[in-house]
Amino acid sequence: MDLTGQNRLHSIKLWPPSQSTRQVLVERITKNLTTPSILSRKYGLLSKEEAEEDAKQIESAAFKTANEHFEAQPDGDGGSAVQLYAKESSTLMVEAVKRGPRVKAEQQETISELEPITEEKMVFDISGGKRAFIDANEAADLLKPLQEPGNKYTKICFSNRSFGLDAARVVAPILTSIKGQLTEVDLSDFIAGRPEEEALEVMGMFSSALEGSNLRYLNLSSNALGEKGVRAFTELLKSQSNLEELYLLNVGMSEEAAKAVVELIPSTKKLKILHFHNNMTGDEGAIAISELLKISPILEDFRCSSTRVDLEGGIALSEALATCNGLKKLDIRDNMFGVEAGIALSKTVPLFTNLTEIYLSYLNLENEGTLPLVNALKDSAPSLEVLEMAGNDITAEAASALADLISAKKESLVKLGLSENELKDDGAIVIAKALKEDFPRLTEVDLSTNEIRRAGARVLAQAVVDKPGFKLLNINGNFISDEGVEDVKEIFKSSPDLLGPLDENDPEGEQYNDEDADEDGDGDELGSKLKELEIQQE
Repeated sequence: MDLTGQNRLHSIKLWPPSQSTRQVLVERITKNLTTPSILSRKYGLLSKEEAEEDAKQIESAAFKTANEHFEAQPDGDGGSAVQLYAKESSTLMVEAVKRGPRVKAEQQETISELEPITEEKMVFDISGGKRAFIDANEAADLLKPLQEPGNKYTKICFSNRSFGLDAARVVAPILTSIKGQLTEVDLSDFIAGRPEEEALEVMGMFSSALEGSNLRYLNLSSNALGEKGVRAFTELLKSQSNLEELYLLNVGMSEEAAKAVVELIPSTKKLKILHFHNNMTGDEGAIAISELLKISPILEDFRCSSTRVDLEGGIALSEALATCNGLKKLDIRDNMFGVEAGIALSKTVPLFTNLTEIYLSYLNLENEGTLPLVNALKDSAPSLEVLEMAGNDITAEAASALADLISAKKESLVKLGLSENELKDDGAIVIAKALKEDFPRLTEVDLSTNEIRRAGARVLAQAVVDKPGFKLLNINGNFISDEGVEDVKEIFKSSPDLLGPLDENDPEGEQYNDEDADEDGDGDELGSKLKELEIQQE
C-alpha cells in the first residue's frame, strides 16, 4: 500500500462527517432559519418549508466546499475541513436570512399595492459580510446613516465586526445622539481579537454612550466578558429597567460574572426572554441566576444550557423557576443536574400551564429523576409541542410512564427526542404502542442510540409511517440486524425520506469505544463545531 495513503487512513478522525451528522446539521440550520432574530425582524422570517429547503442546500454547499478543501490536504486529519464546514454553513445561513422569504407570484401584486414597508428603515445592521476589524475611518463611513437628521433607526446590530479604541471614539458620540430612539441593541461578537485591556475600554465607551437608553432587547453574546466585561457595561445595565429580552450566550459567564449581572440589572419585571448558553457558570453562578428568576414574574423563555451546573445549582434553578409560571420554553440541557435536581424540577413543572417546549437532555436524570418529571408533565403543560430527554440513562422501566405522557400530549406533540438512552426493544415497543394513536401534529421521533433491535425498530416504523405530516424517524445508532434494516426500509418504501440514515447502526450489537467514534468522523471537534452553529444575531 502507498505509504501516503496508509498514513491518511490512520489519521482521518474528523472528516468526513457521517450521514446522520449531516442530517443533524440540516435540522439545526432549519431551526436557526425559523427562529426569530434581529435579522429576521428586518428581512422577514422564513416558513418551515422554505427553511428546510434552504437548509439542505446550505449543508450541501458547505460540505462540498469543505470536502474540496480536505481533498487538497491529503495528510490532514480533517480539523480544518470541520472548521470550514461550520464557518461556511454559518455564512450561508446569514445570507439566507438576509434574502428573506420568497414572495409567491400570486402575492406580489397584492403586496406592491400596500404602503411601503418601513421596518428596514428602522434597523441599522452592519453584521453582514466577512468578519473584520473596524478602524476609525471605516466606522465613520459605515455609521453615516445614523448621523442623518431625522433618521428613524430604533434597532442597531454591530455583530461580527471588531471595534478598537479608534473606532469606538468615532462610534460613541453617534450612539449618544440616537440612544433616545433605540429599543434594540445587538453588540454580540463586537470586540473579537482585541487585547483584554482595549476590549474592556471599548465596552466601557459603548456602555457610557448608551447609558439611559430605554431598551427592550439587548444582546451581548459571543464576547469574552467574564466579570470584568460585565462590569464594563455597568452604566448601560444599571440604566435598563424595561428589558424584555437579554442574551448572554458564550460570554465566559463565571460565578462572579453571574453575580455581577444580578447586581447591575435594576429590574427584570418585564423580562420575557433570558438566555445563557455555553458558559462556565457552575453551581454558584446558577444560584446567582436563580435570584434573577425570582424577580422575573412574566418570563416566557429561559435557556441555561451547557453551563456546567451541578446538583446544587440545578436545585436552585428548579425552585426559582416556580416564580415563572408563564414559562413557555425551558432549555436546561447539557448540565449535570442529577436525580435530586430532576425531582426538584418535577415539583415546579406543574406550574407551567403555558409550556410548549422543554429540553431536558443530558442532565444525568436516570429513571429516578425522569419518572417524577414525566408524571408531572403528563398532568400539566396541555399544549406541549417539544419534549427532549436524550442522554439521561433512561431504561425500559420508565417506558410505561413515558408512553402515558406521550399519549396525554397526542393533540399537541410535534417533536419527541429520546436518543442516547437505554430503552432497548422492551421500551421502544411500549412507546411505539402509544405512538400508534392519532397524533395530528407529530413530525419527528428520535430514538437513536437506544440499543434497539429488529423488533423494536419494526414497531416504531409501523407506528409513524402513515401519520399525516410526519417528517423523520431517527433510529440510527441501534443494534438492528440486517434483516431488521430491510424490514424497516420496506415499511418506508413509499416514503423513504421519512426514515433517517442508518449508517451508524450496528447489527452485531457492539458498542464503539471513543477511539472508534473519532475514526468514524464524529469526533469531539466536529460535534463541538456543529453544536454551536447559530446565527449570531439570535
